[in-house]
Amino acid sequence: MVSSLHCKIGPFAAAAIRLLLFTGCRLREILHLERGLLFLADSKTGRKTVILNAPARAVLSGLDRIGSYVVAGDDPEKPRADLKRPWEAVARRAVEGVRLHDLRHTYASFGAAGGLGLPIIGKLLGHTQASTTQRYAHLDADPLRRASDAIGGRIAAALDGKRAGSVVQLKWGHRRR
Repeated sequence: MVSSLHCKIGPFAAAAIRLLLFTGCRLREILHLERGLLFLADSKTGRKTVILNAPARAVLSGLDRIGSYVVAGDDPEKPRADLKRPWEAVARRAVEGVRLHDLRHTYASFGAAGGLGLPIIGKLLGHTQASTTQRYAHLDADPLRRASDAIGGRIAAALDGKRAGSVVQLKWGHRRR
């Protein structure tokens, strides 16, 4: 789907969109990600460790290294400010009506559909309360790594048009903020 688009967005914007899908991170967490760091000292909910699955690591390994930030802005020493234009280009061609933040919901939904428990999904998303995770989807590092790899692998298979297990149709609609 997204991988077969022929719209013109830069490699850093494309990588950021893929990282949002593969990690379930918030936009600012990805745009401000610095090279070599998996630990976010300042996310929306405070300190957060992001477990990078194999597809997310592949996105990172395919990016040129310029500046301090993974998703470079016009000035390589500053992070990109937003993904509004690149996301609009993707959404127009593939997933119209879907917000960029819906990629986070997709990550959580794939985890829930794969039988992962809400505590694991919540931990991956950096939620501090179970009620927050329940809104997104209707501990120890090894289980988290396996969970993150499972989610990323299923999403990557879906993007490549491969069927990995059972496919659950997701309804896209407006969600309350």
